[in-house]
Amino acid sequence: MDILFVASFAIITPEPSESRKLYLDALRLPLEDSDGYLHSEKIGGSKHFGVWPLSQAAQACFGTSEWPSDRPVPQTSVEFEVESEQAVGEAGKELEAAGFTLLHPARKEPWGQTVARMQSAENAIVGISYAPWLHDG
Repeated sequence: MDILFVASFAIITPEPSESRKLYLDALRLPLEDSDGYLHSEKIGGSKHFGVWPLSQAAQACFGTSEWPSDRPVPQTSVEFEVESEQAVGEAGKELEAAGFTLLHPARKEPWGQTVARMQSAENAIVGISYAPWLHDG
């Protein structure tokens, strides 16, 4: 697999209102709110920074708003960008062949990103992704 760059980094929060106090109120980051997901593409040195509610992370990974009780609760998410949608699927298969278990295989999200996710030994959600808008121009 050929990783092009870090596409996204997000804090995963079980308490979105508490996280808002730090990232919006105290740090005054230029975050937009999309249904409770705070995010920005306007922070230098980052393609995308987010504050991701745990319930939304659970929905994205497992299709339910509750994080499974048999899995460690993640605190962060990082996504590594590859060159195409097809490369996401191939990377997922490479990870599985190397002994890693995917939370879900490559799939296209409603916003147009293709991503496969796993959980690392550090309990971070690690995604291999292709977001077309990061490749335009």
